Amino acid sequence: MNPVRSNRSYSSPSSTSRGGASSAGGYGRSAPSRSGAPSRSGGYAGSGGSGRSGGYAGSGRSGGSSRRPSVQGEFALPVTLTPALPAVESFAALDMPAALLATLAHEGMAVPFPIQGATLPNALAGRNVLGRGRTGSGKTLAFGLALLARTAGQRAEPLQPLALVLVPTRELAQQ
Repeated sequence: MNPVRSNRSYSSPSSTSRGGASSAGGYGRSAPSRSGAPSRSGGYAGSGGSGRSGGYAGSGRSGGSSRRPSVQGEFALPVTLTPALPAVESFAALDMPAALLATLAHEGMAVPFPIQGATLPNALAGRNVLGRGRTGSGKTLAFGLALLARTAGQRAEPLQPLALVLVPTRELAQQ
């Protein structure tokens, strides 16, 4: 476990005034001026360092991006031999169980979000899909609907789950 570190150092007894108060609020130097935004040097105004701006401390970099270049091809689009199915403009256009479509209609959801319309036809066809979107864009429902549609009417046997969902956080697992 890493200890929490501070940019400030405690003052020595010689920096205390006659009344016992420190000239710098109990620290060896005055607090940096913080405007709430990092300065162009990467740290907070007046801090003289990189602070918590995300730069590499002591790397000698000046300006430019502080991100390391990605490994060649690491994030390249996957090569596919089968073109993607066309996106749909309504849930009714999908081959999903009637009970699932009725539940969506009851909840007032007739038109899928763009990521849902683009990925659901492929996921329902049993293809692997890869989608990326902002928070609230409908990603969870996109894979959740495909999972529900493909497992509808089936029962899991002991030690033979119908699906495995991997999530990076407990909060996403609770959704």
